[in-house]
Amino acid sequence: MKIFAVMLSLLLGLGLPALSLALTLDEAKAQGLVGEKADGFVAAVAPGPAPDVQALVEATNEGRRKVYAELAQRNGITPQAVAALSAEKLRGAAAPGEYLQNAAGQWQRK
Repeated sequence: MKIFAVMLSLLLGLGLPALSLALTLDEAKAQGLVGEKADGFVAAVAPGPAPDVQALVEATNEGRRKVYAELAQRNGITPQAVAALSAEKLRGAAAPGEYLQNAAGQWQRK
């Protein structure tokens, strides 16, 4: 399980969105455009995000889905369990001022 936690931290810390995107995930979070959801994925904070923000969200979530599936298979658990563990870590590591979505679906600043 320790290997699982280390691998998850490393993979999520690599910045899963495609490198070709102009806006990075950290920049989008710092600008309040993107936040961490309770399910281990990200979303645009405001409805109708700009195309680059939407592309970043989609690329990040696709990358996370792949990582979660790989880690789940290696550890004999479900991708949902991996996503839940990841959500806890990502939300705990969020910088002050970044948006986190609560269980009711509302965005709150950390």
